[in-house]
Amino acid sequence: MLDKRIIGTWRLKSTKAVDDDGAALLPPLGPAPNGVACFQADGRMYSVICDGRADVPSGEERLFISYTGNYTFDGETLSTRVDAASDPGRIGGDQVRKVRFESDGMVLAPPRRLFANVMQHQELFWERVAER
Repeated sequence: MLDKRIIGTWRLKSTKAVDDDGAALLPPLGPAPNGVACFQADGRMYSVICDGRADVPSGEERLFISYTGNYTFDGETLSTRVDAASDPGRIGGDQVRKVRFESDGMVLAPPRRLFANVMQHQELFWERVAER
């Protein structure tokens, strides 16, 4: 059964990351993240996120992540079987996120992972895009 609260188009508002001790780290997508995720009622989704700064400081890479596939969502866990992605290593695998809804949007939390040479717990904050 698909929890329908996730259906729609979402805009990335902000990101945060903490280390295993709970200390704040730099935001994973820089200070101005940009992105869109769309979850369709037929079980298809896509997500495109990036560092939204016009200019990235010298020595820093602009992070860009996109993927699409069939998804399931039970109200707490979002799982997407990836069939196309900017990172070929994701294709054929599952992208799993914990999900919670807050009054002003949705929070997606990927599993703990190594990012920028530090094990991190990340959260991505999304707001629903109003229908036209």
